[in-house]
Amino acid sequence: MTEKSDERIVAPTGKSEESSIESALRPKNLSEFIGQERVRQQIDVLLTAARHRKSSADHILLSGPPGLGKTTLALILASEMDAPIRITSGPAITHAGDLAAILSSLMEGEILFLDEIHRLPRPAEELLYLAMEDFRVDVVVGKGPGATAIPLQLPHFTLVGATTRAGLLPSPLRDRFGFTAHLDFYNEDEIARVLERSAKLLDLSIEVQAISEIAGRSRGTPRIANRLLRRVRDYAQVRGVSGLSHTDAKAALEMYEVDEMGLDRLDRAVLLALVERFNGGPVGLSTLAIAVGEETETVESVAEPFLVRNGFMARTPRGRVATPQGWLHVGHQPPATATSASTLFDTPASDA
Repeated sequence: MTEKSDERIVAPTGKSEESSIESALRPKNLSEFIGQERVRQQIDVLLTAARHRKSSADHILLSGPPGLGKTTLALILASEMDAPIRITSGPAITHAGDLAAILSSLMEGEILFLDEIHRLPRPAEELLYLAMEDFRVDVVVGKGPGATAIPLQLPHFTLVGATTRAGLLPSPLRDRFGFTAHLDFYNEDEIARVLERSAKLLDLSIEVQAISEIAGRSRGTPRIANRLLRRVRDYAQVRGVSGLSHTDAKAALEMYEVDEMGLDRLDRAVLLALVERFNGGPVGLSTLAIAVGEETETVESVAEPFLVRNGFMARTPRGRVATPQGWLHVGHQPPATATSASTLFDTPASDA
């Protein structure tokens, strides 16, 4: 009985080590944060002004694709303000009572980081309006005609919301944030700087050309760059290589099925299905997902944004189509009727 209890409490060594490495790679303050120069400067001014006033910072909304540093920035905000941070997410809050319990337990000046804030249930959303603006919540006691609302005063706190889909946030919620920052994809030079820093923290000897190789396949996303760096490190360790060369990095990335443009197994499967099974499209999203054996949401949220952004696939009123660049990337000659990249911003098709 005791042994089973210990197994539940103690995490496996490998998982714990990987988690601690990921945490160690995160920048601890704004001066260490690489990229997003304009956003970094704006946040620096906002926090410096709040420190001078000796008050909590305004509520901050961070928006942008996954892996660009929204959670890291929230942790940096707490560090810069020397304040505790509470971390939760929209899907974890199932009703208004969950949010009320979190808000009522906050301390003065504490930062509440709410990830995927666009997925908050509507009752919790409406409760948040009052909390953000007046720093109070109304706790309903009782049911039916005898129910009464008791106002509960909250300490001044800073809400940091993060979202990958800012368009899904209702205007009343979006307007209550004092500052909104949009994070953009990194260029290759910025990703290379991220990798150089991470390599030093991992005590990894790596050639400049190897860093460039990894940076070029990282989709402009620091999270992916650090993940690929750790996998390349594993490859070198297993083969007993002390210093990572360009050849080692290239061989490791090919083994992990990440090509020179950053496409992985799923991306290529989607592109190949579009070209070989549907003659380049147009085809509906759900049909395309079935063809590659994945959920529709996975194809739409994981593979499609990267393929569209890089001009391999287009969204048209009739469905998804492969562009000439997409045809060529999977080794096929595009037909004369292949859709050009000008359709990238067409209205997406319905799968009805």
